[in-house]
Amino acid sequence: MMWYELILIITAGRLLVSVLASKISDRFGIPALLMFLVLGMLAGSDGPGGIYFDDPALTQSIGIIALNLILFAGGLDTQWNDVRSVLKYGIALSTLGVLITAIVVGITAQYLLGFTLLQGLLLGAIVSSTDAAAVFSILRSRSLGLKGKLRPLLELESGSNDPMAVFLTISMIQLLTNPNAQVTDLLGEFVLQIIIGVIGGFVFGRLLVFLANRVQLGYDGLYPVLTLSIVFLAYGVTNTLHGNGFLAVYLAGIVAGYHDFLHRRSVIRFHDGAAWLMQITMFLTLGLLVFPSRIPPIITTGLLVAASLIFLARPISIFLTLLPTKFDFKEKAFISWVGLRGAVPIILATYPLLAGLSQADSIFNIVFFVVLTSALFQGTSIPFASKWLGVDKPVVKKPIYPIEFRPVSGFKNELKELSIPMDSYADGKTIVELSLPQEFLIVLIVRNNEFITPNGGIILLAGDTLIVLSDRESFELVEQKLSTQNNHQER
Repeated sequence: MMWYELILIITAGRLLVSVLASKISDRFGIPALLMFLVLGMLAGSDGPGGIYFDDPALTQSIGIIALNLILFAGGLDTQWNDVRSVLKYGIALSTLGVLITAIVVGITAQYLLGFTLLQGLLLGAIVSSTDAAAVFSILRSRSLGLKGKLRPLLELESGSNDPMAVFLTISMIQLLTNPNAQVTDLLGEFVLQIIIGVIGGFVFGRLLVFLANRVQLGYDGLYPVLTLSIVFLAYGVTNTLHGNGFLAVYLAGIVAGYHDFLHRRSVIRFHDGAAWLMQITMFLTLGLLVFPSRIPPIITTGLLVAASLIFLARPISIFLTLLPTKFDFKEKAFISWVGLRGAVPIILATYPLLAGLSQADSIFNIVFFVVLTSALFQGTSIPFASKWLGVDKPVVKKPIYPIEFRPVSGFKNELKELSIPMDSYADGKTIVELSLPQEFLIVLIVRNNEFITPNGGIILLAGDTLIVLSDRESFELVEQKLSTQNNHQER
């Protein structure tokens, strides 16, 4: 057997086992990242697999590619209308919240672990960001929803706090390696990174929509390739211009997801699959990089850091950042508990290794242990915490309709859903009585999980979901009209 055939067999086998292991994650509520990390450790040099791997540079490169695809997929699937209402809170948590977390962990590490202040702040910066994929995979597997604005806030925070953690980590390394580095210079660099990152995200997001709608590609399969090129262009160009590439990629996904473009649904499905492939690849690689035999000596230290992060730093950052908001104590407590750590801290822990810092090996092993502890301890208890705090609600599964619409160039109408609220003007009226705009066409009516083919004489009822083909202006006009109450309506 040739060596490359053996590599293909081993790689395919690891991917297959990882996919099957995700069923265990769904059934028992164990975060998928934990399963993938363990599989990587088992395949490593200290495990039965016996694969020797000790290359932080390659691991970092794989992690950067994976994070780009994961962040873009997250942005592409983000509902802007939901996120817009919590935008200022999410930005506050992803910047000020991350900073407070890093400071509290850093001071704790200085006093409890004997680190210098800068070394402690470096450790705090590395573990300061949260993992959205792990949180929501647990919520989906246990069929749990969240009340109010909790879900979009956690989604926005988790998707946007990585740039701040990356900046803080790199800044602390610069301060440790360059005695002449000034904090004021780093603050100016941070502002520049954010501004260029935001501009880059908007420009490349709009570029993706423009190219997808204007360039008539001969093959449907080329559209995902087009989006992949935009993702890596957004990261590469933004970083070259001294901006934050991760922020640009995430915002490009949000901007593109807000607009309709050709093959949008198939592109979203492709990137969802690509994100899962990247998560598996990244976590398996990170698991390989770890030597489990080096973990026992730092268990006590790791537990102290994990405890300070979970029970001190995260709660302080959440309650201080959200102090002027209307979120109540239970909601803030739940947001605090969902500070699940994932792949980003482990990838960031490779930066000190490559910089040749003292304590780099200890920091890497501590970070890995903190991630494992957070995933196992917090991850498995999220469903219980949501019920105990009373912030959970049943997940309403989105129905699968027997129709699919693919937008084409030059056609401005879109396929959308519109629900008829209680006491609506339309409740009890026929379709023809509503005098709908010419550009507003009801394609299907969903009532009590049944599909009804519409005609002018069909009587609409409160609770019906209308699948309509309409332009934006007509849709907003009818939506406003249906929300009008009719107190004198006779049944």
